[in-house]
Amino acid sequence: MCHRVGRDLLSNLIFDTNFSQVTHRSNLSISDKKMAPLSSVNPTQTVTQTTDDPTMESSMDSILQSVPDECDKVEEKEVILPEKTTTESPKDEHNMQIVWRNVILFAYLHIASLYGVYLMFTSAMWQTNLFAVFLYLMSGIGVTAGAHRLWSHRSYKARLPLRIFLAFIFTVAFENDIFEWARDHRVHHKYSETDADPHNAKRGFFFAHIGWLLCRKHPEVIKKGKAIDLSDLMADPVVRFHRKHYVPLVVLSCFVLPTLVPMYLWGETFMNSLFVATLFRFCFTLNQTWLVNSAAHMWGNRPYDININPRENTWVALGAVGEGFHNYHHTFPYDYATSEYGIKLNLTTTFIDVMAWLGLAYDRKTVSKGMITARKLRTGEDSVRAQPVTNGVGSSTKED
Repeated sequence: MCHRVGRDLLSNLIFDTNFSQVTHRSNLSISDKKMAPLSSVNPTQTVTQTTDDPTMESSMDSILQSVPDECDKVEEKEVILPEKTTTESPKDEHNMQIVWRNVILFAYLHIASLYGVYLMFTSAMWQTNLFAVFLYLMSGIGVTAGAHRLWSHRSYKARLPLRIFLAFIFTVAFENDIFEWARDHRVHHKYSETDADPHNAKRGFFFAHIGWLLCRKHPEVIKKGKAIDLSDLMADPVVRFHRKHYVPLVVLSCFVLPTLVPMYLWGETFMNSLFVATLFRFCFTLNQTWLVNSAAHMWGNRPYDININPRENTWVALGAVGEGFHNYHHTFPYDYATSEYGIKLNLTTTFIDVMAWLGLAYDRKTVSKGMITARKLRTGEDSVRAQPVTNGVGSSTKED
């Protein structure tokens, strides 16, 4: 899974989406290891839970001063995804505060995008339309392979050139800086469908899709976000640079370059470049990302765990370049493929595999077929059909 209204007018459009970790694809398997609990803690990690104490052990400044220059020097430290908390507050007395500035900006963006669709079919050159599709795919991979699967879940490792490339194409998507995206996504996984979930789907489709960006964060989101261990993120110089220079980077990557490239390379008009390649493409990418938070938490089947809301949604997987297999992802968040089916309908997994073939990605984590099958029989929809029904709900056994 994002993000909030930020520093100035440009960094007001902030977003989210969702992402995972597992055993090493190299000959390492976890099929003969102890079953992961329902919280889906990474079997390759030390079984240590992150506490909910909002007091961090050290300040951000001390982290920045003590980290090495190269992330590869600390890559062996796996990120620990703490156990998911599902307890709701007994009574939510939080009064939602609407951020009208965001409402106006997002309203304008969607209206401008509709005009961009009109221009696509009336005056824009085919090269401009194709360029918009290309940017959507590249920026989508920046979100899924970069902010989600690499930095949020540490489901694989990437060498410096790949991390720089992923940071750049992620910036094209304009979904806030890597640090904040990963922080909110880790909170989303630990406190899914509670008040601490930034885009709690139990508050309705609109809230989970875009509404959470139109109001102030729930106090629980802020509180729990401060307790998440993010030291591994700030140990990466790419993440530090991205966070420090985010505003000029996003202005250049998301708005300036996408507008200028069509104008200077094949003579497109300014209006077509701006409304098609920049604003429509930007808005379309955002909505595909948001569908993972909304539609993929509401519609679809749950073959792996019926005790959680996330679903398998093929249409979302197609639009979000492979991130729609959400019941699997929340069951096994450490799997780099976020899916049982490998590269099938999963462009991001294909991208990571190609990068691994080039030697730029490594230590891809996955789940053994035996564990997947066992989990389906324990907590999936088939387990409900096979076991007696009590009070309308099938019994399920937690993994040891």
